[in-house]
Amino acid sequence: MDEFLERVGPERAWAATVVTLAVALIGGALAFPQQVYVDFIWHYYWGPVYADAHGMSCVAWADGAQIPCNEAGADAGPTASPGYTFISYAGYIPTLILFLVGILFLIRRLEIERYRAGFYALFPFMLFGGALRVVEDANVAAPEMVLPFPWTGLIISPLIYFTVAFVALIAVVVSVFLERGDVVSGYEYPLFGIGSAALAVTVGYLSYLAATETWVTFHWRILVLTLVGATVVTAITWVAIDRFAPEINEGTMYMGLVVIWAHAVDGVANVIGLDWADQLGWDRNLSPKHPINEGIVNITGSVLPQSVVEVTGAAWPFLLVKIVAAVAVVWVFDRAIFEESPRFAIMLLITVVAVGLGPGTRDMLRATFGI
Repeated sequence: MDEFLERVGPERAWAATVVTLAVALIGGALAFPQQVYVDFIWHYYWGPVYADAHGMSCVAWADGAQIPCNEAGADAGPTASPGYTFISYAGYIPTLILFLVGILFLIRRLEIERYRAGFYALFPFMLFGGALRVVEDANVAAPEMVLPFPWTGLIISPLIYFTVAFVALIAVVVSVFLERGDVVSGYEYPLFGIGSAALAVTVGYLSYLAATETWVTFHWRILVLTLVGATVVTAITWVAIDRFAPEINEGTMYMGLVVIWAHAVDGVANVIGLDWADQLGWDRNLSPKHPINEGIVNITGSVLPQSVVEVTGAAWPFLLVKIVAAVAVVWVFDRAIFEESPRFAIMLLITVVAVGLGPGTRDMLRATFGI
C-alpha cells in the first residue's frame, strides 16, 4: 500500500477513491434500485432529509411516491423519519473523514501555515451553519414553502455540513489570495469577516421574520439563558482544568476553550430546548433527533422517579456527557499531535467544534424564534 501511494500520489489516490465509491453507489442504485436505492440510500439517508424538509414525522416509500406514513397502506415500502440512526452514522462518518482528507490536500496546496489563526477565523462559519439550518426550519413552518425541495436538502443535516464547508472553502481561497496580493496583512481577517457577514445576514433574516410574520416569535430568555449557561459551564470547566489538570490544555491552549464552549452550547441548548422551552415562552419543547441524546433522555426518564424528572428534567445528563467528551478531546490533542501533523490536528478540531456548535446553535435559535 505504501509503494502504491508513493507511486500514484496521495491526492490521486484520494480522487480515485472518491470516484470509485461514487461509481459503485450510482451503479448499484441503477442496477438494483430496490435493494440499493430504496432499501438503503432512501431508507437511511435521503428519506430522513425529505421528511425533515416537509415537516413530516414519518414518510413512507410507496411505489415511487413519498407519502406520510399514516396514508401508506400495509404493502408500502420502508419508512424514514427526520434525524439520524446508527446506520446513517456509519455512512456519514467515513464520508466526513474522506471529505476532511480532501480539504487537507487543498490546504496543503494553498500553503497555509498559520493554522491556529485559521481556526479562530472559521469560528463564525460554525455559528452560521446552525443559523442557516434554522432558515430551513422556518421554511417548513411557513404557510407556503419559500425554498423548494430538493434545494432545501442542501441546508438540512447532514448535507448542510458540506454546504457550509464549501462556502468556507471559497472564503478561505479568496482570503488567501487577498493576503498573497498584499490587500490584507493576514488571510484570517477577511475570512473572519466573510463568516461574520454570512452569520449576520442569516440571523438578520430570522429576526426579520420574527418582526413581520405571526408564525415566527422571539423568546429572548431562551437565547440569553443558553449563552450565559454555556459560558458559565465552560468557565467552571476551564478553571477546574487549569487548577487541577493543566496538562489537558497544553496542546490546544485557548482553542480548547472554544471546543468546550461549543459543546457546552449544544448541551445547554438541549437541556433548555427539550425540557424547559415551554416554561420560557414557547408553546412546546423540542424533541431529540439524535439517537444519543434521545437514548440519554429515555434512560434518565426510566431510571429516575417521575417526581424527580418533573423537577430536574431528563436531558441534563446530556450536558455532562458533552462536557466530558469535549474535555477528553482537548486532552487527546496534546503538543505531540500539533508538532507531528498541525494541519490535520487543526482540521479535526474544527470538525469537533462544528459538530457541537452547529446543532447547538440550531437548537438554540430554533427555540429562540419559536420555529
